Parts: sequence; structure tokens; C-alpha cells
Amino acid sequence: MSDEQINLSEMTEQEQEENLRELIQIRHDKLTELRQSGKDPYQINSFKKTYQSAQIIQKFDKLEGKKVSIAGRITSKRIMGKASFSHILDNNGQIQVYLKTEALGQAYEDYKKFDIGDIVGVVGTVFKTQKGEVSVNACTITLLSKSLLPLPEKWHGLKDNDLRYRQRYVDLIANPSVKSTFLSRSKIISAIRSFLDKKGFLEVETPILSTLAGGASARPFITHHNTLDQKMYLRIAVELHLKRLIVGGFEKVYELGRMFRNEGVSIKHNPEFSMMELYQAYVGLEDMMKITQDIVRTAAAAVGTADKITYQGTDIFIDKPFEIITMADSVKKYCNVDFENLTEDEAIKKATQMGVELDKNRMSKGYALVGLFDKYVEEKLIQPTFITDYPVEISPLAKKKEGTNYTHRFEFFMYGREIGNAFCELNDPIDQKQRLLYQLKLKEGGDDEAQPYDEDFVTALEYGMPPTGGLGLGIDRLVMLLTDSASIKDVILFPTMKPKNR
Repeated sequence: MSDEQINLSEMTEQEQEENLRELIQIRHDKLTELRQSGKDPYQINSFKKTYQSAQIIQKFDKLEGKKVSIAGRITSKRIMGKASFSHILDNNGQIQVYLKTEALGQAYEDYKKFDIGDIVGVVGTVFKTQKGEVSVNACTITLLSKSLLPLPEKWHGLKDNDLRYRQRYVDLIANPSVKSTFLSRSKIISAIRSFLDKKGFLEVETPILSTLAGGASARPFITHHNTLDQKMYLRIAVELHLKRLIVGGFEKVYELGRMFRNEGVSIKHNPEFSMMELYQAYVGLEDMMKITQDIVRTAAAAVGTADKITYQGTDIFIDKPFEIITMADSVKKYCNVDFENLTEDEAIKKATQMGVELDKNRMSKGYALVGLFDKYVEEKLIQPTFITDYPVEISPLAKKKEGTNYTHRFEFFMYGREIGNAFCELNDPIDQKQRLLYQLKLKEGGDDEAQPYDEDFVTALEYGMPPTGGLGLGIDRLVMLLTDSASIKDVILFPTMKPKNR
């Protein structure tokens, strides 16, 4: 019996388990036989490849009749007596291999014992079959690594999402579109970096472990440093360190890397995620809007998108100017509530009547406005939209608009999801200290998402920070939109998963 002859989908669960055990044992027996005959595949250290499969197919006219060397995983076998066909999967596609006993001799008999999933090296000449398929006529075939586990659902692709995310290595083998998504992710990130580098931004690295978790309103992951005997946190943002660098004299800095927030898991949230944050001295919010638009368009162009993104069947147009609307006006537009003409008590009452739950420490007009926006407006922002004028209560690091309770801040939305967040950065050390002390009061009152008081950051501002624009972009959510991926887990190679036994 071989795994090519088994259709697990037609068996009961018990029969599947029994057959799987038998198939695995057969593969182990084959490995034992190979080792006993002095052909241990794990002892081969290298194999020189000359071409990838896609290169051979694309350059067939130049390579026809020439000898090539390829390597990859066997994804199909069709044995027809003294001749056979296989497909070999490599980094960027797959190609058919033609094998016959006349050319290979004993190696052909060895090949017939190979399993789907085995990794092989093939040397042969390029030709095209009668059906027109570009192929390699093998003159040698070498087993480079034995696969001891059969590929699941090999004829239909790996469908079990839980298994796909837990065993991404199998997912990449079984589902070519998955590899394509992550190749696109790499292109997007490279394009963003290249764009910022050309604009004169300096890429820097800041601490992942810190004694304070500031720069955003989020619950941190907590760890402990044994030697120093002190509590430490995984970073939730890089804002405060990057602004220290602006104080120090760098005028354009950015960091693209991992952030960590001890929060829920959903199709839009993963506790470990990628963020790009940049800061530029002597510019304002309009400049941050311009660079946001440019980054989105640059990233889209990197994966072949010019005028629009089609996400889950919805067209999102990125070639037009992005809409700009204040938070209060958006609530008026979508909820028919005019916050500008409400007192604080009236605003809190209205939000409560409309189903917004306000924490006892957050009974203010600003929190009521944000509550209505989150509940009723955000999901309606399908086309690219900048929401401006955020309440000062939820923007402790942004400059306040003179004579108002709003800040120079925007959040950027597409498909009802926040993609970016930008400020005119607060550079008044006295105001900043007061706002961080207010955040500390919230934290002491039980708000575990409030920001800590960072005395050193206030000290840095006291040395003087120029007017500065700052922007943060969620890389994973942007990649989701540009690759039409339904879940954030589809764009993170190794997403956070609940243990199997829970």
C-alpha cells in the first residue's frame, strides 16, 4: 500500500488514523532500507541548482535541449511501467519531470519507491511534451531528504484553518496561494522601506524590552529580568523612543518591526503584530496625510495595484484624494447626533441611551464621542478616510488645538478598519507631564490600558523638541487589504494560537 492509493476523505476517523499510522510506518521502513543500503538521504549536504522551475518555463525557447539542474519536493507521481512523470515543487512554482528506466537504470527503480513529499534533485534536459507542457527529461535523480509524514489532503489542498496556522510549513506546501501572499507581504514591506529611505528617513532600532510600556493605550505583556530583579514589558509602541531621537537631532526617523499587546485575538487582531512608525521634524498633520497616501499607493503598486483595491468583493479606490472629516462631523453624519451643541452631561446621556458603555473613570464628552464613533461610524468607513480632531482625553501625546478639547490628530481608515494613526506631536513638556499624570491616575484607578508616567521622556522634551509630525501604520492590516486576506492570521506566518489541549 502507498499513500498515492489512499483517499482518506472516504474513511471514518478511526480508519483514517489507522491508515495514517500504517503510511508513516511504511515511510520509516523505506528510510531504514535506504540506510542499510548505504543511501541515507540525510547525509547529503548540498545539491547545486542551476534554475528554478519558473525560469525554465519562462525561458523555454533558450533552454530547450540544454541540461539543467533543479531541486524540490515531489508533489505528484505517475508510474507507467518503464517511464514515469512527476512534478517537482520549488521556491516559485513547479515543473514536470520525465523519468525512464533506459536513462536512469537502477536510479529509476529507486525512484519508484520515493513518496510524495520527498525532496529530490534532478539533472536533465529541457523539452516540451506532446501536450505542450515544459518538462525536464531526467538523466539523474537524487533523494535529498525523506518525508516521513504524508501531506494532508494532498489532492485538494490543506483546508483546515486551525491546522494551516499551526503548521504553516505544510500550508505553504499544500496551498500555492499562501506562498504568494507572503511573497506579496515581503514586496510591500520592501517598497515601504525603499520609499522612506528615498525620502531621507533613517531606519533605527529601539528596545523591545523596557521598564515602561508607553506610547499607546494598550495592555502590555509583562516579564521579569532575573539579574536586575525587575519587572519589564514588551513594547506596545516605539513612539517615545523615536521622539527622543528627534530631540537628539535626527530629523527623520522610522522603525518597522514587531509590537506586542496583551489583548484579544480576532480576524483583525494578533497579540504580536507589525507596525511602522515614522517621525519628521518641522512638519504638520497635512504632511502626515500626504505621506500616508503615498505609502498606501506605493505599497499597492508593489503588488500590481494601481487605482483600486478589491477586498472581499468591495472596491476601495486609492487613486482619488482620501476623504477628510472630523470625528464630530462623522458622528453627526452617521448617527445624526450634533455633539458640538451638546453639554458634557447631555453628551454622556445621549451616548448611554445609544448603547455606549462608559467606564466610571471615563465619564466625559470626549469619551462619549469616541464611544459613538467606535460603535456606529468606524465600520462604515469603507473608502480611504482620515478622521481628524480626536478628543484630548484619548490623545495624551498629541498637540491640543487651541481653544478646543480636540487634538491635532487623525486616524486613517479603510474597509471599516483603522490602518494608521498620526499626530502633531505634543512638544510642550509641561502639558505633556500633566497629561501623563492624568493617565497615571487612570491606571491607578484600574485602567490597565492607560499609559504610565515616563519621567525620562518628559525630561527629553524639556531639552526641546521641534514641531514634529508622527505616523504609525499597521503593516498586517495593510497587507490584508492588498492581498485580499480575510484574517490577520492569513498574513502572519506564525500567528498566535490557543494550545491544542485547551
